[in-house]
Amino acid sequence: MAVAVEVEHGKEKVAKEIIEAIDEEKKSVTFKVIEGDLMELYKTFIITVHVDTKGEDNSVTWTFEFEKLNESVEDPNSLMEFCLNVTKDIETHHIQLQQT
Repeated sequence: MAVAVEVEHGKEKVAKEIIEAIDEEKKSVTFKVIEGDLMELYKTFIITVHVDTKGEDNSVTWTFEFEKLNESVEDPNSLMEFCLNVTKDIETHHIQLQQT
């Protein structure tokens, strides 16, 4: 079980997740959110992270599958921004390791 923490408009948001699937061949992991702030807005929320490798280049794709509780719920743009920042932090870490 993983817990993701995000800050949105200065307020900490928490999501408790379980790993639903790991596909090593496709280099993907799928998480299902089971508790937390997201479940106050969405009936279901599934996150898939996929890494595509071509030579020395890697690209990461985050996919969100969700069902809103109602039409007034906004799309999870701040969570996408959080995931983008995490990906950039991981990339920076790997680049620093390669330079040492």
